[in-house]
Amino acid sequence: MAMADASGPQFNSTNGDAHSDQIIVPENKSWKNFFAYLGPGFLVAIAYIDPGNFETDLQAGAQYKYELLWIILVASCAGLVIQSLAANLGVVTGKHLAEHCRAEYSKVPNFLLWLVAEVAIVACDIPEAFALNMLFSIPVWIGVLLTGLSTLMLLALQRYGVRKLEFLVAFLVFTMATCFVIELHYSKPDAGEVLHGLFVPQLKGNGATGLAISLLGAMVMPHNLFLHSALVLSRKIPRSATGIKEACRFYLIESGLALMVAFLINVSVISVSGAVCNASDLTNEDRAKCENLDLNKASFLLRNVVGKWSSKLFAIALLASGQSSTITGTYAGQYVMQGFLDLKLKPWLRNSLTRCLAIIPSLVVALIGGSAGAGKLIIIASMILSFELPFALVPLLKFTSCKTKMGSHVNHMAISALTWLIGGLIIGINIYYIVSSVIKLLIHNHMKLVLVIFCGILGFSGIAIYLASIGYLVFRKNRETSPLPASTSSQNVETLPRQDIIDML
Repeated sequence: MAMADASGPQFNSTNGDAHSDQIIVPENKSWKNFFAYLGPGFLVAIAYIDPGNFETDLQAGAQYKYELLWIILVASCAGLVIQSLAANLGVVTGKHLAEHCRAEYSKVPNFLLWLVAEVAIVACDIPEAFALNMLFSIPVWIGVLLTGLSTLMLLALQRYGVRKLEFLVAFLVFTMATCFVIELHYSKPDAGEVLHGLFVPQLKGNGATGLAISLLGAMVMPHNLFLHSALVLSRKIPRSATGIKEACRFYLIESGLALMVAFLINVSVISVSGAVCNASDLTNEDRAKCENLDLNKASFLLRNVVGKWSSKLFAIALLASGQSSTITGTYAGQYVMQGFLDLKLKPWLRNSLTRCLAIIPSLVVALIGGSAGAGKLIIIASMILSFELPFALVPLLKFTSCKTKMGSHVNHMAISALTWLIGGLIIGINIYYIVSSVIKLLIHNHMKLVLVIFCGILGFSGIAIYLASIGYLVFRKNRETSPLPASTSSQNVETLPRQDIIDML
């Protein structure tokens, strides 16, 4: 198929298959090409505003008011840098992160990385069952089942092309934004205190550190790196050096816009929670809810303090968040499975398998612990995501800093230094929290000395294995691999988009 001559982005269907719509970027350089790149960033931004984010945001605001807002700012900026690297990897090499890992590592490390990626996807998949419970008083476990069913139904949109799915997710994102802007207007947080929390870093106590790790884990998710590097392969871009450079620049701008919306939503949630839970006219019952605030209690709290309509708005936003999160989580699972294991499955079987892997843990927790158990699981899951982030981030940083893979589009020295600094800080915070938690557990317990020694050996052995695994990824030398050729010839223009990637959308 030859490149279209029109000045704007083109949409083309091949072989009469409706779900094979391709978004074609013209050869000529123009700002109008930006519209062809709009979409992947909003699918990626969902991971920054999923129910896990809402849960941690609510607790951060309730316990520390606006003091942890700076974590959201730092995580959003770091997320933009990291997501841009994931997009660049896909655009330049024509392969996504999971495929690079399969080509780079031997069978055992590759299998372990796949396992970690799958656990990360499961950990981020506590869906919108809470919202269904708030809106219609449906038991949480039934909400989990309805979530899985509705996600599979919405995934049927993939047969109508990439754009339809992207428009749906963008609509859900702006629905969330609208709901929380209204909540923010009526809760009236102090603007000066909000700005102080955004730009003055403070971390008081181990509890704040734990919440900071949860916020970080809920913002920058491992599976998002696999997802973003794959989504960019759905565009048919010019394979010239200029075309690749333009694609990387426009994806950076597009990701920045999407993550800005996600950042404002997160700031709104923390600000609303901080303003409501620190109001002077709170009843003792509402104050008790603020001490251990979760998604379910937040609904009743907003209803009591701000009004019944506020509770409904929150539930609608949570419904949009959970549904969009499960859709993008399913896609991430497909790319991870395809990339690491090279499995070739029919779309319906692939969707069902990926959804079942993610939904079973949520269903078990909902049946055993109800909304309270699932609420606690969200915080734990966010911390797990933070601990697992290095196992996706380190390979990404190494691949995008490798000249044999990226060619002339390799990371600039300053970008490499910044991203390694971000990775080092994340690992450092994780290690600090793990070590301090293990020491606190060993000191403040009533176990016998033998059990204390056994638990100490077990805990510090786990930390040693964690550090050794990250060290292996950091210091292992990359294999020699050439980047996807950049040329203006028509033969190379056909290299992208990846039809197998489009078939998963």
